[in-house]
Amino acid sequence: MTTEAEVLFEQRGCLGIITLNRPKALNSLSTGMCALMDEALTKWATDDAIGAVIIQGAGEKAFCAGGDIKTLAENSPEDHHKATEFFATEYVMNSRIYHFPKPYIALLDGITMGGGVGVSVHGSHRIITERCLFAMPESAIGLIPDVGGSYFMPRLPGNLGLYLGLTGVRLKGADILYAGIGTSYMTSDRIDAFVTALAGADIADATDVDRVIAEFAEDPGEAPLDEFRDLIDAAFGESSLEAIEDHLDAIDHEWAAKTLSKLWKMSPISMKVIIEQILRGATLEFNDAMKMEYRIVSHIVSYQSDFYEGVRAVLIDRDQNPHWNPRRTIDVTDEMVAEHFENLGDKELKL
Repeated sequence: MTTEAEVLFEQRGCLGIITLNRPKALNSLSTGMCALMDEALTKWATDDAIGAVIIQGAGEKAFCAGGDIKTLAENSPEDHHKATEFFATEYVMNSRIYHFPKPYIALLDGITMGGGVGVSVHGSHRIITERCLFAMPESAIGLIPDVGGSYFMPRLPGNLGLYLGLTGVRLKGADILYAGIGTSYMTSDRIDAFVTALAGADIADATDVDRVIAEFAEDPGEAPLDEFRDLIDAAFGESSLEAIEDHLDAIDHEWAAKTLSKLWKMSPISMKVIIEQILRGATLEFNDAMKMEYRIVSHIVSYQSDFYEGVRAVLIDRDQNPHWNPRRTIDVTDEMVAEHFENLGDKELKL
């Protein structure tokens, strides 16, 4: 076994196993971790001894709670190269996962947010457990649901992708399967036996993985999200953020009131950028979506944006009271949004 402090690589039988190894930091990703994972996946893609790859998180709390955003935000906009280096390295690795030619199985046994979604959702199999807590909460810190969110979110059923991206709502169990984010469910206490069985199997393709999963998978039950599906599709099918908010305000329903309250807490400019991001992403190939996201995040970290204020309020001072600029949805102009999509010239992401 080759070990690094933050990520472990192991070959067990026909499996290449990646273990995110920062349990005290909820297995959040660093630039170095992303680079090492990309290197391992590049090697394993052509290694005949590797039939499939598994990725898991160390500890009992998290699969991966995201990127190490707090560290990135500690740099000022004038010195944001560490942030853009992280995003570039992460996105190259995300693309490697999407294009990986062998079964790629993510074990989502715990908190799975942001960057943790990027290292799981683009693979062939996403196994969730009762401990999985999924969210893309970036609108609460002035960022966007990146790591391929532009690609997978508009391809979720109905308007679930925009709903998840704007509200950052947290999903569990059956809801994660219902949304098409997870592909199978099994209880946490069966994971080790599943990995052992898969390592001992003869894996030629995804159907061999499916056969082993079927021996351990269970039914998580009804999805609570289904109760609100019609309301979600109607409200988040509106053409603008203002229209979404007006639609929710007009609904006499507890769900609508709670959802509107969530939106009012988020960064107005982030939400408008997210809407444009997901609309554009619906028509893009995966690599083009990643390049678009890199443009957006590069612009976000290059000025005193809501990102720095959001991270301060949520992760540094933890007062949960960000002062957004602009403060009101109506004050975010189309020009402000468009600036985040401008071409980066010779600094464009290379995939």
